[in-house]
Order: sequence, then structure tokens, then C-alpha cells
Amino acid sequence: MVNLWESAIDAFKSFTDQDEDQPLHVGEVMACWLYLSGLELAKVSVQTAINTTTDDELKAMLEEDMKLGTSQREQLHNFMIKEGITLPPAPEDMPKSTPSSIPPGVKLTDDVIANDLSLKIASLIMRAAGAASESIRTDVGLLFIQFQSEKLAFATRLKQLMRKRGWIKVPPFYLPPGSKHQLGYE
Repeated sequence: MVNLWESAIDAFKSFTDQDEDQPLHVGEVMACWLYLSGLELAKVSVQTAINTTTDDELKAMLEEDMKLGTSQREQLHNFMIKEGITLPPAPEDMPKSTPSSIPPGVKLTDDVIANDLSLKIASLIMRAAGAASESIRTDVGLLFIQFQSEKLAFATRLKQLMRKRGWIKVPPFYLPPGSKHQLGYE
């Protein structure tokens, strides 16, 4: 059995290594590029959603995500410039509009907006986890661990709102043959 204390100490020791003078490997560069691309695309989607929703709580969540995305974009942008990594193309900001100016058939529902945001966040969380686990340089790994933890904290609050509003999508339950649920036991 793995000794958790020893594992924690080993992990802490690896964080204290000073390896920033090493060049990034191609995987780290690609991780930075893809994560920043994801943040850039999510930005315009969230801007559009802010223009669309009339739900005050959802709008507050979208604005919080916009602030978090801006912070992460700036950190990653600055890191990539410092390391000499070419930046991905970024779409233009969406113009501001009002929900009443969006015609029916084009306007997304709050349910769709929340689930779209949830999927984008899940995608970025997975990308950050992969980048952190594949990073050799400590600074890169820690950057993606920070991004992942920030997105996880936000996703938890978003899930609470989605449950409250009945927007969360639950896949069918799996009941293996012979389980107590199929046999009528509870």
C-alpha cells in the first residue's frame, strides 16, 4: 500500500525543484497553446450567453466565469510570450446586446447556456489535468494545477445553480443485472 505521507513529501519536493531554465518540451508548448485556444473560444461563447440570458443568477455566474477566464488568459498569454511561444488566433469580442433583441429561433435557452458552459468548463478541467500530469517543468505543472483548481471551484458553484433550476443533465442510471435496485430492494 502506498504511504500517503511519503507521497505528499515527494510531491512537495518536486514542486521545489528549480527547473525553469530548462526549455519547454513540445507537449508543454502544445498544452499551453490548446488551453489558451479553449479559453479564447469560451470567451466569445460566454459573451454571447451574457447577451442572451435574462436569469440574474446565471448572468452572475457567466460574469464570474468571464473574470476567471480573463485572469487565466492573461497569465497564460504572459507566460507564453515570456517563453517565446506563438499565440493562437483569438476571435474578436462579441458586441453587447440585449436579450430582447435576439429573435426567437436564434436565442438560446438558459438551460442550453448553462449546459454549454458546464461542458466547456469540463473540457478545460480535463485539458488542465492532462497538461499538469504531462509537464516536466514545475512552473508549467503548477500553472495548470492552479487553472484546474480554479475551474473546479467554479464548476461546483455552477452545478449547484443547475440543480436548483433543474438544468443539470443526468445520464441514465446503470443497474447491473441482479442489483438490489432491479430486485426491488432499497
